[in-house]
Amino acid sequence: MANISASLVKELRDKTGAGMMDCKAALGETNGDLEAAVDWLRKKGLAKAAKKAGRVAAEGLIGVAVKGKKGVVVEVNSETDFVARNDLFQGLVRMVAQVALDVGTDVETIAAAKVGETTIAEALSSAIATIGENMTLRRAAGVEVSQGVIGQYVHASVGEGLGKIGVIVALESAGSADELTALGRLVAMHIAASNPQAVDEAGVDPVVVAREKEVIADKARQQGKPDKVIEKIVESGIKTFYKEVCLLDQPYIHDTGKSVAQALKEAEGKVGSAIKVTGFVRYALGEGIERKESDFAAEVAAAAGQG
Repeated sequence: MANISASLVKELRDKTGAGMMDCKAALGETNGDLEAAVDWLRKKGLAKAAKKAGRVAAEGLIGVAVKGKKGVVVEVNSETDFVARNDLFQGLVRMVAQVALDVGTDVETIAAAKVGETTIAEALSSAIATIGENMTLRRAAGVEVSQGVIGQYVHASVGEGLGKIGVIVALESAGSADELTALGRLVAMHIAASNPQAVDEAGVDPVVVAREKEVIADKARQQGKPDKVIEKIVESGIKTFYKEVCLLDQPYIHDTGKSVAQALKEAEGKVGSAIKVTGFVRYALGEGIERKESDFAAEVAAAAGQG
């Protein structure tokens, strides 16, 4: 086999947009012949996949997987909602979630992980070539408990563990596993609906708290309030803010007369032990991705002008 330099791999990658490992393999198979390597990638559908990489992939699926005392949530994106109903794509997302349970939630580690004779990255490239849309493994996160259960819920489900919003929540407890599992689902549903930022006040980003305090204080200043009054307004405003963003302080969606903390305290009798929420993950499909705004009428007019 020819000695494949890093610069040659980079050149092929720049030329085709294919992944680094795919480029290495192509050059290995073609004894370092750049043009032959381009053809090799094209035949495998990998160069074709690369050309789609610039397109915005903001649809797709959230995948949730729980095994024992560990749970993960992953997001795999596609360009259109139609692909989310494709069996091949659904199988890919499930595979990604299962691999994340085993290797952890670092995206690069997941992509490099082997499933049989192929890696997740290769499986993704193959799906892109088969389905004809750009796809990306965007992110993954997980929670664990030392004892207790991982509650889970998938909203707008299209299949087992697949949907538009995925939630896992860690309930540490020595109580009944069956009761905890049922409770965990209810709490996960609450998280899906109420979108808390943290479990409690201690988990809220101090930068976010400081910004919120400044906003409240600035509003009070504009109303001409004196400094002593502003301090009290800020103190009261932050308490309200915590009730909005902290899971335990939020009104429980299944019984809005109670906070989540109160509902958990009441459930301890049924569960038979103390319950502590130690973490959660909530992924909503496409959140934070800038979607391209397209002017359909203009596109049609342009196409007509070219015809």
